[in-house]
Amino acid sequence: MSKPYGGQLAEICEKFRIESSLDSVETLIDGIINKTFKVNFTSGKSYLLQQINSFVFARPEQVMGNIDLVTAHIMKKNPDGCNLHFHHTADGKNYYIDKNGSFWRLRNYLDAVTFNTCDDIAVLENAGRAFGRFQNMLSDFDASVLCETIPGFHNTVARMETLFEHASSDPMGRAAEVVRELDFISSVREKATELCKMTLSGAIPTRVTHNDTKISNVLFDKNTRLPLTVIDLDTVMPGMAAYDFGDTVRSAAGTASEDERDLSIVSLDIAKFEAYAKGFVSETRSGLTKTEIDTLAQGAFCVTVEQAVRFLDDYLTGDKYYKISYPLHNLCRARCQLKLAGDMLEKLPAMEKTVAKYAAL
Repeated sequence: MSKPYGGQLAEICEKFRIESSLDSVETLIDGIINKTFKVNFTSGKSYLLQQINSFVFARPEQVMGNIDLVTAHIMKKNPDGCNLHFHHTADGKNYYIDKNGSFWRLRNYLDAVTFNTCDDIAVLENAGRAFGRFQNMLSDFDASVLCETIPGFHNTVARMETLFEHASSDPMGRAAEVVRELDFISSVREKATELCKMTLSGAIPTRVTHNDTKISNVLFDKNTRLPLTVIDLDTVMPGMAAYDFGDTVRSAAGTASEDERDLSIVSLDIAKFEAYAKGFVSETRSGLTKTEIDTLAQGAFCVTVEQAVRFLDDYLTGDKYYKISYPLHNLCRARCQLKLAGDMLEKLPAMEKTVAKYAAL
């Protein structure tokens, strides 16, 4: 073994009861959050080994507990499909904590391709099918048994309240720069918090949701570009189906990146939206309620405003949460998301009509 981690990683893999010997190690990601390795064994099998950053994920045992329940449920529903499988230690845990307190997990390695961005309509439709299938397979799962690993993650009402409190206290002296942004958020506040309030009241059911539905979290077959499975389940917890739907629309169906400075080129690409909606709705129309289906398009608008609120709040409080590349980065992000949200609001009737079309098939 040529990698410096070889000896240590061999010991860790043994804890997950892999029978053959470690042959080689490839570092896939060595970042500030998780370290990810492809570990190859003499049996010819490969696995994905990750060291979880417990400073970012303060309750990793809860994260892995949620993952264990969800992946087991999906496996029962789809025993012959391409599923994520996290290996267990001798004491039945799907993680291992080493003598230094580092947190590890091991799952099957799937040879596939991912996309960070995509203009291919067929791939977007397939991403919709993947996230829709994930949602549908968990539609009968009791979300209340899962831990809320990030409390209030999509509580748009609370995030709005926090933003305006910080705008009032103005800890960094930046509030005067964002008057137009705050005015726009105030003007759409009722519409943007409507789905959150409906969920809190029980009018919309709480579901098991992924909560990080970027297109990069779908594995695709390298040759056919068909979806294999959804990955990165660290944020799986109770939530709203419309926000899972909407966050992919926000991140993948726009005409520009989320921090585009030239707002004149920022809008919703209706063709991309329709492709994603077609795939998602085709998989979820039997498992979601009529109210959920009817509000999917609005979910895209709500989650986009919420993301703008988060960026703007971070700017007002000193850029402590999101990593920035230049001083006004969070403000540019917020402005871009607000421009996208405004375009979504104008196109909302057309978006709702598109969802209804595929729901009726």
